Amino acid sequence: MSEITNESSNFIEKIIDYDLKHHVYSRNIHTRFPPEPNGFLHIGHAKSICLNYGLAEEYNGIFNLRFDDTNPVKEDDTYIESIIKDVKWLCQNWNGKVFYASNYFEKMYSCALELIEKGLAYVDDLSAEEIKNHRGTLTSPGIESPFRNRTIAENRLLFENMKNGAYEDGAKVLRAKIDMASPNLNMRDPVLYRILRATHHNTNDEWCIYPMYDYAHPIQDAVENITHSICTLEFEDHRPLYEWVLDHLDEFKKEPPKQIEFAKLFLTKTMMGKRYLKQLVDEGFVDGWNDPRMPTISGYRKRGYTPESIRSFCDSIGVSKSQSVVDISMLEHAIREDLKTKAPRTMAVLDPVKLVITNYPEDKVEYLEAEINSENPDMGVKQIPFGREIFIERDDFMENPPNKYFRLFPGNEVRLRHAYFVRCTDFTKDAEGKVTEIRCTYDPETKSGSGFCARKVKGTIHWVSAKHALNAEVRLYDYMMEDEDFDKSNFLEKLNENSKVILKDCKVDDSFSSYNQGDRYQFLRHGYFIIDEESNDGKLVFNRIVQLKSSWK
Repeated sequence: MSEITNESSNFIEKIIDYDLKHHVYSRNIHTRFPPEPNGFLHIGHAKSICLNYGLAEEYNGIFNLRFDDTNPVKEDDTYIESIIKDVKWLCQNWNGKVFYASNYFEKMYSCALELIEKGLAYVDDLSAEEIKNHRGTLTSPGIESPFRNRTIAENRLLFENMKNGAYEDGAKVLRAKIDMASPNLNMRDPVLYRILRATHHNTNDEWCIYPMYDYAHPIQDAVENITHSICTLEFEDHRPLYEWVLDHLDEFKKEPPKQIEFAKLFLTKTMMGKRYLKQLVDEGFVDGWNDPRMPTISGYRKRGYTPESIRSFCDSIGVSKSQSVVDISMLEHAIREDLKTKAPRTMAVLDPVKLVITNYPEDKVEYLEAEINSENPDMGVKQIPFGREIFIERDDFMENPPNKYFRLFPGNEVRLRHAYFVRCTDFTKDAEGKVTEIRCTYDPETKSGSGFCARKVKGTIHWVSAKHALNAEVRLYDYMMEDEDFDKSNFLEKLNENSKVILKDCKVDDSFSSYNQGDRYQFLRHGYFIIDEESNDGKLVFNRIVQLKSSWK
């Protein structure tokens, strides 16, 4: 690698650059993303997708989405459909072509016969438990199976009988004949095929034997002409087997794919791992795989994240061999940066209390000018209605405020954003002591944007015209996990009970009388929000994408 002189941003690019310089491959750079369709993809998979797809784009190569559908027990078409949708969403120039490992079952079977003919594979009658016990440990060698030295003819016949359904599930397996004393446990005669009668989503009941992933993986890559098979770090110890399989199959010896491992993505405050996420879904802790609290790609999409923000996040965290945990604030920063010049800004009141301006004419309505997005002047301005009665946030008023509380309280004056100064003169409470109405006077000489005002105020609050306000439901989402460090064995005990808060009586301005599902906005002081797909003519629903500032402590 010392011969590399050009600069690359990560170690994988350095490997690819070296291979290109030395003409290791006579074909284009070819990468793949090979998910098992046994659940929805999460943010960790997004890192892998962006990496593989990004490398193919960078080197003018080819990217494959290939389903590793070699385990029919856990696979489902629902998962396949969701994964295709996720990849399309993240990789907007992807050609949409989908590959399946199951399409290569015949090829894998013929390759197994080739290994048998070369004396490199044998049929074993030991049970799964016996094979495990014979495997040995890191400090002691394994024990050879008593069936290891069957003849080639006998192994071929037995394997053909396995394929033809002559034996019960689990009665026999096909194993590679490598080295039971190898220091790498994965090389101690690993299982290549098992008998499993289960209906497959693609091949139905055509097969009753299925290949193991470590055997299927290199053959799939080779059949598809993959050049660089990029995997996560836990497959590093499996790489010798990957290379062994390709090195002993005549068709794939020339220019075989190269497996490269990188560190997985782990996020603070976030539980990942399909089986744990599936448990959350199956046991009703969330509202499905695409619940906005879930770290699934579909969950982030429903919550309002953009594909640009996910790609930017994956790019910013980089690629390395060192396992680490990324602060979730980096992901939140990515979506804020993406939306800050795109999302229109508006005022919304999530916990409303009425404010009456007693010296403002009862029937008067005036329209005040406000920038649509102060970060992007090209978006222009809009007109917002203002009248005698408005709604403000309940926590923008206090009867007995603490020191340095600069919002509204009896006798204090604040600015209404885009409007006037108002001074609190009175308020009313119900029998339970809850404030029901605030009364103020306004100073018509303090209209926002009208010129110099000698008097200054420290507090500015937002509002919505009561006459023009629309009702909305707002869903506030927070982290699923209550703390950063938790044991997966008891992760359900660490779930945040306040990860989803629904506010039913929020007020937004009448510009939302027409809207598009999926539109994103910044609610001043509250964060970024998306109009949820549940919105319809009789119901307006917003999901909070992210707060304006990280709540991470």
